[in-house]
Amino acid sequence: MLNAHPDLHAPHELHVRRLRVEFDTSLAEKAMEALGHNKADLEHLLWDRVLHRELVRSGKRYIVEKTPANAFAYERLSTCWPDARFVFLLRHPASIASSWHEASPGKRTPDEAAADALRYMKAVQRARKALPGLTVRYEELTADPEGIGRGICEFLEVPWAPELLSYGTPDVVTKGLGDWKDKIRSGTVQRGRDLPRPDQIPDVLKDMCRTWEYLT
Repeated sequence: MLNAHPDLHAPHELHVRRLRVEFDTSLAEKAMEALGHNKADLEHLLWDRVLHRELVRSGKRYIVEKTPANAFAYERLSTCWPDARFVFLLRHPASIASSWHEASPGKRTPDEAAADALRYMKAVQRARKALPGLTVRYEELTADPEGIGRGICEFLEVPWAPELLSYGTPDVVTKGLGDWKDKIRSGTVQRGRDLPRPDQIPDVLKDMCRTWEYLT
């Protein structure tokens, strides 16, 4: 949706936090220290350069990085880009776990998928507590895409663009780089699945359901 905005470039998941810098020799490390750079500084320069190049190629004003695992590195990301604006996308934890399992049904059991997905939810919650930002609920976004979309645009200080509602087929629909299922390929916002009943929520997810106010 955001990539359809004329001012926003939201490419596939970029996983920039996994790009590393290494010193092959002690002299290289010493040279960078003399410039005032440690390895983390150089990695931030690399990350920023990758995103800047992608933004320039797009011809737009702002870039969106949406890799889910960014939640695990929110401190470094906020250090690298102190002016970044954070949008926290929440969804019913049991729905996340179900989607997680459906993505690789033979790889893990439903219980394993729930436990694995919970790690990400906890990371998102830690980031929400530490950083200012806008919280968006998946269920509200899919039920009222224009209303929630307008709120996101207001938070980002860009004008509302109706193109968000009919975004077309993304350039990359590949597992590991973004959503690749039929809903995303439809090119328009689709309603989400029905919320699970309380008795359908795995015990391991109930605390998070309460924290995110999906369960009283």
